[in-house]
Order: sequence, then C-alpha cells, then structure tokens
Amino acid sequence: MTPRLVEVRKNVLKQNDLLARELRGRFRDAGMVVVSLVSSPGSGKTTFLEKTLTLLQPRYRVAALVGDLATENDAQRLARSQAPVKQIVTGTVCHLDATMVRNALEGWLPSPLDFLFIENVGNLVCPSAYDLGEDLRLVLLSVTEGEDKPLKYPTIFNTADVAVVTKTDLAEAVEFDAPLCERNIQSVRPGMRVLSLSSKTGAGLDRWFELLDSLHATKRAS
Repeated sequence: MTPRLVEVRKNVLKQNDLLARELRGRFRDAGMVVVSLVSSPGSGKTTFLEKTLTLLQPRYRVAALVGDLATENDAQRLARSQAPVKQIVTGTVCHLDATMVRNALEGWLPSPLDFLFIENVGNLVCPSAYDLGEDLRLVLLSVTEGEDKPLKYPTIFNTADVAVVTKTDLAEAVEFDAPLCERNIQSVRPGMRVLSLSSKTGAGLDRWFELLDSLHATKRAS
C-alpha cells in the first residue's frame, strides 16, 4: 500500500502546484503582493497580522484570508482592523491549499488590492508542502516556544523566505537566547532573513514595514 499512498500524494501536490502557479500569475497581473504566514498555534500570528493590517491601511489597500480547523474567531479579531477579512474553515484539514485560496477569493473582493495576507492553519508540518501562490512566506516563532524550533521543524524553515521572532517583549522573562535561535535558524537555512519584533510594543515593526514597502515597489515596477 505504501507506493500507492506516495503516488496519490505526488498527484495531489502536482495539482496544487499547477493551481498555485496560476494564482501567482493572477496576483502578478493585478500588481498585488501576497504574503502567507505559517507558525505553530500560539506564536502571536493573528496579533501580528492584526497590527499589520491596521497600520498599513492608511497607505495601502489590504485584505486577509485566515485558515482554521474550526470557528471564525481569528477572522473576527482581524476584522477589528477594518480591513476585509474572510475565514476559511478547513474542518479536519491541517493546512490551506491553493484550491481553498482560489475558492475563497472567488467573487469576494470588488477592487484590486496592494496586499493580500494569508494566515495558514497553526501547524509547522503540513503547510510546508503546499504552495499558495504567495510572493513571500513568513514562518513565525515566539520567544516562549524556545530556541530549538528550527531544528525540530526544518522543512517549514526551508520553504519559508523570512523568519519572524515574535513576542520579544517577553524574551527576558522566559530567558530566551536570541543568538542561539539565530544560529539554529542559520544552520537550517543559511542566509535566511530574520526579523525580531513585538506586536505589543511595536519594537522591530519598522523593519517589517520597510520590507513590505520594498515588495510593493518591486511588484509595481515589474
């Protein structure tokens, strides 16, 4: 049975990759920057995204898709930013895929966007295999999770573009070793860009918004 399971998985991923390529083309033609966020539950992903949507809105047209196994709790939180937000309830599925993204976008947004953010299901395993057509994939880890997350889940770090260390306002309290975390990230993905920030205090968010501004300028120029 094992070869059959492997074959089915390959076929599923192939179809996902084809649709993701189609989505990426649509996003490119629309001049829209698409950013996906992956992390384990409790990393501060939703708080970070709410802050991002709120602070970007005066300058850009933004929206978000958010995936969870159940409830619309995260979408309700993000709606406080006043940005358009749509929940994708996956049921028993531990990740978003390109089909879910395409279906969620169908007939949803009447006007073009500058940024679309996709918050994946809280999971550091399954999302690594599924391309969503994004321009940038962030992997988040909080200081409360420990410095060894990259070593335990190397695949998700190898498929992401930027690592974001969150909740840095708690670093001293939990005795977080930032240099060790950086070394662990670099051992898994040499040269990976790392942003350290606190959504609560705002520390480090300036570098994040500089990156977004750069992505937007590049997309508009292409």
